[in-house]
Amino acid sequence: MSFLKPAALAFCLAFALPTQAREPVRFAGEEWPPFVTPSLPEHGLSSAIMQAVFAKTGRSVQIDYFPWKRTMELGLHDPRYAGFLAVWRTPEREKLCHFSAPVGNTLTVIAHLRDTLVAADDVRDLANYRVGTVAGYANDERFEKLVQQKKIVVEEGVNDETNVRKLLMRRFPVIVIERRVLQYLLSSGRFSDADRVRIAINDTLFKERPVHLCFKRTPEGLALQRAFNEAARQLDTDKLERDYLRRIGADQGG
Repeated sequence: MSFLKPAALAFCLAFALPTQAREPVRFAGEEWPPFVTPSLPEHGLSSAIMQAVFAKTGRSVQIDYFPWKRTMELGLHDPRYAGFLAVWRTPEREKLCHFSAPVGNTLTVIAHLRDTLVAADDVRDLANYRVGTVAGYANDERFEKLVQQKKIVVEEGVNDETNVRKLLMRRFPVIVIERRVLQYLLSSGRFSDADRVRIAINDTLFKERPVHLCFKRTPEGLALQRAFNEAARQLDTDKLERDYLRRIGADQGG
């Protein structure tokens, strides 16, 4: 008698049932271009990687869009959803999620107006400024610790686009934002050429971080996560990322 390894067993359990295999795996998501958005092919970079991995298992995927806090609530508690995306991994979220293999890489930057001096060589220097953030986002751990210690004062917005507009209106001197998200917003037609040239970035304060799918922390979520990660090991997801960014013309950094 032969026995399956745990990862292979999870793969079989998650994808063996014929009726289940015909149903898409549903996730809640917030529009966060270019990583997750219905306005790009395959619903964005992270979704494209997710779909390629699930395709290895014979499953399709559906994303329903909500504001970020609603996305987390539904992804974690609504029985219709397997989880939510795209999410940074933190110790606090380990209690809530079974995290997938990476579905994209991110770099957080600070953005400010070119005519406003923002002297920041270290995250601690942001204590000198009021910083725009997005409610519910998990920023760099050093940054979050300083916020919790009330050494950095933040003003939370509903999304990145709102924060960019507030920055342009001088509501605060600096925002934290993912590099490619900012690039996409500024080139999307939602902002003018004059707006774009007013904004500068500092990309030296934070390290690159991957984003993941958050599967519910349940036995079913664990089975899906293990199956997903097993399938992901069969693909070169870094190449998938490079190819996708090249395809949408977003392969230039900085």
